[in-house]
Amino acid sequence: MSQNTPKLTPEMLIPRMGEYIVQKGLITEDQLQAALAFQQDKNALGGHYLLGQALIDLNILDRASIDQVVTEQIIQLRTALQASNHNLEQRVKERTSELNEALHRLSELNQMKANFVANISHELRTPLTHVKGYLELLVTESLGGISEEQRHALEVTQRATSKLESIIDDLIMFSLASRGEMSMRLDKVSIRRVVALSAKSASNKAEERGVQVLVSALDNIPDVQADSEKIGWVINQLLDNGIKFTPSGGSVVVTLKEEGQNLVVISVTDTGIGIPSNRLREIFEPFHQLDGSSTRHYGGTGLGLSLVREIVEAHGSLLDVQSVEGKGSTFKFPLLAVRG
Repeated sequence: MSQNTPKLTPEMLIPRMGEYIVQKGLITEDQLQAALAFQQDKNALGGHYLLGQALIDLNILDRASIDQVVTEQIIQLRTALQASNHNLEQRVKERTSELNEALHRLSELNQMKANFVANISHELRTPLTHVKGYLELLVTESLGGISEEQRHALEVTQRATSKLESIIDDLIMFSLASRGEMSMRLDKVSIRRVVALSAKSASNKAEERGVQVLVSALDNIPDVQADSEKIGWVINQLLDNGIKFTPSGGSVVVTLKEEGQNLVVISVTDTGIGIPSNRLREIFEPFHQLDGSSTRHYGGTGLGLSLVREIVEAHGSLLDVQSVEGKGSTFKFPLLAVRG
């Protein structure tokens, strides 16, 4: 220990000991001030002189009295600390209980929301089926002849009902995921074929918007363990998302790449508007768009990416997002490779 380091004593633990001694009537205020001045003079010489020692050296108090005061103060400090700890523990318990109650209410609200979405979605599907059926009868002229203008109007309506049906399917899938009821049928899947079908399906929409859809994959990409239908939906959704937010002249590329011996990484990269770095987490919030103007301009329920992440994580994987505002985004996730 350094020579300049003061020797530790119980008195160092006692704050405002002088005031306490005066309050107990052991010394007067004048005696305390004299002891403090004496202590200051001693410390000015470079020592570590304590008030208790000053009181003893000035014959104001004896060592036994000082020790008694120090002991009383330490006991009071310990009692106060114990009371403070008890109060803190109680507040922590109360706060924990409040948080648990809030989480329970939130869970109930989420369950109610999921049930509401499921019920409404199923109720919408029934009349939509009737509408689709009669539209088909009209288009095929099973109910009588129609003009070309009428046919065009009916075909537009058919496309609209197909879009509505897709939204209803997304809502039903969301409600199942929210309630933990989304079933997964994992099997050996040709991811190269799934990607090719998704790219072909997205080609018409991409062409309408002047966006190019490309697939980059080697012929020997192995199969993966996945639910073919749901992974197909994920890739369709990522492609649709990329096309939606990419201006004319841009591109959306699906890449399949082996990583080590056990993984195939699927990535979808667009040259679109990108996402602000401080808002990346928001894109996975259900029924959420980054702002009102995006909702009006680009449309959509805000469910797509939320469901994409749910499905990817249900496969035991993680969805990674990299984006630069104004330059585009990349969504990628690995799946377990299956060989032989």
